[in-house]
Amino acid sequence: MIELKTDADIARMREAGRFVAQVLDELRAMVDVGVNLLDIEYRARQLIQARGAVSCYWDYAPSFGNGPFRNVICLSVNDAVLHGLPHDQVLQDGDLLSMDFAVSVDGWVGDHAISVIAGNPREQDVRLIRATEEALAAGIAAARPGNRIGDVSHAIAEVAHAYGYSPNDEFGGHGVGRTMHEGLSVPNIGRPGRGFRLQPGLTFAVEPWLAAGTDRVIYDPDGWTIRSADGSRGAHSEHTIAVTEDGPLILTAE
Repeated sequence: MIELKTDADIARMREAGRFVAQVLDELRAMVDVGVNLLDIEYRARQLIQARGAVSCYWDYAPSFGNGPFRNVICLSVNDAVLHGLPHDQVLQDGDLLSMDFAVSVDGWVGDHAISVIAGNPREQDVRLIRATEEALAAGIAAARPGNRIGDVSHAIAEVAHAYGYSPNDEFGGHGVGRTMHEGLSVPNIGRPGRGFRLQPGLTFAVEPWLAAGTDRVIYDPDGWTIRSADGSRGAHSEHTIAVTEDGPLILTAE
């Protein structure tokens, strides 16, 4: 179901989004050579508990995946592009880590993702992350009343193609509100002027992710971790936004 939010609803989502942004900012500062992924997971759990928030990932059991998710954050390293399971892995110099985090605060959800590099970055990884961030900004800029979802999707894809990357159309953005996934799909590739018409009160995640060498993916035996089919590295950027009369409002910013 697609629910238009009131100004009061959006203000509550902004509180959830601000908390999500603060958590990812702290976790970003933790990322370094020698840090264990489980340390990041456990810190995220502590921050959720201290805030009285609820993880949107814990016990999450969609049609894909192998059983309920039993972590509070997705940590995807190098060629793992989405839904990486935190496990006993120590970050090495130059590792590219994508962190995807969503919680509910007082019944309203914020969903946000960033990509960071441990230690000395490779220029090609910096470029890949920059492409997702610029695609995110372009998608958000297109989220104005009267436009359509296809305009957002097209803006994302245009940036990706300009960098020489091919977006995957299987996983993308989605409606966000009282739950992490509401009934709106926001693909990372699309045709302008097509799809659901944007109107004030619509809230959703814009979520470009890219693999350096392919738009195809494969799954790990764990049923969750999604990797690039050719082993190339991936990056992921995401914000939850609201469409307002004055244009897009980023809800997952500090």
